[in-house]
Amino acid sequence: MRTMRMAAAIALLALAAALGSAQAVTRIAVVDLSKVIAAYSKDSQAVKDFEARKAQVQSEIDKMTADLRQQMAQKADADKAGDKATSLKLRDDIDKRTKALTDFVSARQAELDDQARKLTMADAFSQDLYKQIQNVAETEGYALVVNLKASDGVTNSVLWYSPMIDITDDVIQALSKSQ
Repeated sequence: MRTMRMAAAIALLALAAALGSAQAVTRIAVVDLSKVIAAYSKDSQAVKDFEARKAQVQSEIDKMTADLRQQMAQKADADKAGDKATSLKLRDDIDKRTKALTDFVSARQAELDDQARKLTMADAFSQDLYKQIQNVAETEGYALVVNLKASDGVTNSVLWYSPMIDITDDVIQALSKSQ
């Protein structure tokens, strides 16, 4: 998750640098999707269910992490006391729990990502939400809209962008010329 946040930050910085050199002033906006969903009077049950599932998964991860930290503290105490047998047993258990936590996070992240994709494609509220983000952005002259709280890796950081700021073809062309 930390690497995803770092990659998003680097991408945004690169985008800001590229936009800074453009002749026109490019405006960037942020949206707190959680706040929008909470404030929307006709909250979609599918969105609420997704948010609840996400919170449940995070709670499970937090509990597993706390248990792992507690075992690490016990191992440190055993090491300090010179109890090699207990230390070795705890190390093996810590290794197993670390792998289990990694597998759990990976599996749940994939499930949540899949659920988020389905939600944005199938749910009328979500479709309307993104349509309204696009409408507001275009009306107000924003070229890029970023989710304010997209650190979970489930929700995309970039919610909407103007095709005018997409430099993909220019980069491909520049690479073609450089080789």
